[in-house]
Amino acid sequence: MKLRLLLAVLLLANGGYFLWTRGDLAGFGLAPAALAEREPQRMARQIRPEWLQIRKDAAKPPAPAP
Repeated sequence: MKLRLLLAVLLLANGGYFLWTRGDLAGFGLAPAALAEREPQRMARQIRPEWLQIRKDAAKPPAPAP
């Protein structure tokens, strides 16, 4: 009996955590902080995004040592 109760509590807790992380509980005021952070805020926090460069040579594996 205790094992069934423990299993039910763990399943409910796991389901609640799953719903919380997906943001399904945001209507109740229970949303993770990362969910409230959308693109405009992230764009405003960037520091010198024009400095970002994509280099093709960075993807090459290092040369073997002689």
